[in-house]
Amino acid sequence: MTTTITPLGPGRVSRIFRQLGIDTQYVLLGFPLAVITLVLCITGFSVGLGLAVLVVGFPLLFATVFQARGFATLERARIGPVLRTHLPHPYYKRAEPGAGFWRRTFVPLTDGQSWLDLVHGVFRLIPSTIAFVFVVTWWAGALGGLTTVLWDWSIPRPPDNQDLPELLGLGSGTELRVLLHTGIGAVFALTLIPVVRGVALLEALFARALLSGVSELRERVAEAERSRDRARAQTTAAVSAEASALRRLERDIHDGPQQRLVRLAMDLGRADLQFDHDPTAARATLAEALAQTRETLEELRALSRGIAPPILVDRGLRAALTALAARSIVPVDMDLPEVGRLAANIETTAYFVVAEALTNVAKHSHASECKVTLQRSAYGMLVTIEDDGVGGASLAKGHGLTGLSDRVRAAGGELTVTSPLDAGTKLVAILPIT
Repeated sequence: MTTTITPLGPGRVSRIFRQLGIDTQYVLLGFPLAVITLVLCITGFSVGLGLAVLVVGFPLLFATVFQARGFATLERARIGPVLRTHLPHPYYKRAEPGAGFWRRTFVPLTDGQSWLDLVHGVFRLIPSTIAFVFVVTWWAGALGGLTTVLWDWSIPRPPDNQDLPELLGLGSGTELRVLLHTGIGAVFALTLIPVVRGVALLEALFARALLSGVSELRERVAEAERSRDRARAQTTAAVSAEASALRRLERDIHDGPQQRLVRLAMDLGRADLQFDHDPTAARATLAEALAQTRETLEELRALSRGIAPPILVDRGLRAALTALAARSIVPVDMDLPEVGRLAANIETTAYFVVAEALTNVAKHSHASECKVTLQRSAYGMLVTIEDDGVGGASLAKGHGLTGLSDRVRAAGGELTVTSPLDAGTKLVAILPIT
């Protein structure tokens, strides 16, 4: 088994040292900020709590909470470059517009995040002090040790003072001392980046837990709820679309092939009775029954294309839409770039969108021409159908496009219709693709 070592390029080295500078300034600036925040928060909270009995303490507590909120906002901005992420601004309770003075004073005091900001202001000095000590020590050790040869001579020593190495006969004490200090500085320098990074993360993660932890948890819960709602909506839309498709298929079979098959059975029965006394009429009846059989087969093929057109499965969406446009009564202008094969449910949904739209154009729009466009974008696959008809189409319940909208939502997409009266109709379906 071989291990590949990736060399550090100039760009990566630059990013490492840039992050070292960001972490260093974050820690060095954080310590004095922590001292100031501690003094102001402790003073304001203590005095405000002590004067709460006299009522005047509540405005002071209000001012202290808002002061802690301001320091928290500053800290969130400082944390971003250290954690390489943007921390969202949390939600704070606010009094409704027009509320009185005391209402505006007490509402922020009931906000949990405001008190977490205050807790951070009081206790942030602990991680800040730890981080500050490590950063100053490591920078001083690295810089001082590596530059010993430049300043060791300037340290005054008594003329008769001899270093221990000289007394033991080990050589020049100055050379050994410089070598020892330089080695110590090298150790500090080699460990500077991980140590500074570690203590900066310690301080930053402590602040993040108090200043954005609750907000991020709420956001994750809200996103999970939104995902759940989307999944439920897609499931409901899929069930509704399937039910609509089944009802439509049942209606089409009842109104078309079923009626023809009933007539076919009657014609065959009549031909059977005619064979004995009127063979010529029987042959005519059989010829008519044969025509009915062909028409029934054509209708069944049309219905099968509505369920799962073979050309879509065999040759893809572009070929299926081209064949669909060729059968359209209204002339269709196609703009179909090569999009490759997509997921089966996406191709089927796009096909049905175009098929249903062209059917509606032929039946209701009185249009003279129609245009179908496919386009891949950052949002997904855009299927656009435009006509120059009378307009008036709608996604409202009771209109023919409702079932189509359910089918698109079941695939995770969205259907929009723009159809002003006497200005044509534009139908756009956005379907997700991977």
